[in-house]
Amino acid sequence: MLFLILSNDTIVMKPPYDITPLILKLISSISEKLGEINANFLDKPSPTLKKQNKIRTIHSSLKIEGNTLSKEQITALLENKRVLGPKKDIKEVLNAINTYEVIQNYDSTKESSFLEAHKKFDG
Repeated sequence: MLFLILSNDTIVMKPPYDITPLILKLISSISEKLGEINANFLDKPSPTLKKQNKIRTIHSSLKIEGNTLSKEQITALLENKRVLGPKKDIKEVLNAINTYEVIQNYDSTKESSFLEAHKKFDG
């Protein structure tokens, strides 16, 4: 290890390597990737928020179609609990939950994908 003494009270260490343009480029690339990872980590909604959003989305979508189940009943079904209600409504909610879980697998620009999702939704 090399030391360079500038005055009686200051010691500066000279590293045993040179900082080259390649090293600076690699450090910059690593820092950029760490920033992306941190941004993705911070951008993820909480599991509770995701669950509440799923419940509200399913409830409002099915209510338009005449489904009578409440948000509490949909929550119970999402948690694999039993609920009392019309069999048709329960089946609709279960189908909606299953469709919601795989919605990212569908291509929103293709009619065939939309029809496939709708078929799964209708059961």
